[in-house]
Amino acid sequence: MAGTRAEQRAATRGALLAEGRRRFAEEGYQAVVLADVAQAVGVTKGAAYHHFTSKAGLFRAVVADVQRELGERVAEAADRQDDPWERLRAGCRAFLAAGSDPTVRRIVLTDAPAVLGWDEWRAMDEDSSARHLAEALTDLVAAGTIPEQPVEPLARLLSGAMNEAALWLARSEGPDALEQTERALDRLLAGVKATTE
Repeated sequence: MAGTRAEQRAATRGALLAEGRRRFAEEGYQAVVLADVAQAVGVTKGAAYHHFTSKAGLFRAVVADVQRELGERVAEAADRQDDPWERLRAGCRAFLAAGSDPTVRRIVLTDAPAVLGWDEWRAMDEDSSARHLAEALTDLVAAGTIPEQPVEPLARLLSGAMNEAALWLARSEGPDALEQTERALDRLLAGVKATTE
């Protein structure tokens, strides 16, 4: 019986997350009403509050899921490359390209910084994709591909540049915006690599 209740709670939480994600992506944070999310999945508003305590709590959980998936997407793109330098480039490109995904664009890049605040948004980014960047840079420093230096400042500089570029891409309507940004990224990364020569 307890296992069944735990499964029901997990199923309810999962359904609320899925419906919340769909609505936050389509309607934006401000337009979503937690009671409507609960009703759509066939549970009471109280059940929704039990799992997330508020609309902001549901949104925070949705952002965490989308951020985790984004981190996995970046890691998968990087892992398809054998060369450490190409892993860095592929991961960075995958992060930028994610800005064209409507769910990532609306939830992570547009609403999350405003709703959660910059500090919390950055901490969530750090837990997902930013740590992959730091790991890649650590490997490149160890291999001598980029000069010996503390990795954290370099990781933060590159992460900040890519977050800004992703935010810009999320608002950009130009058909060549991603391609132009990828070329700029390659020039930026080449400058980091060139300092070893």
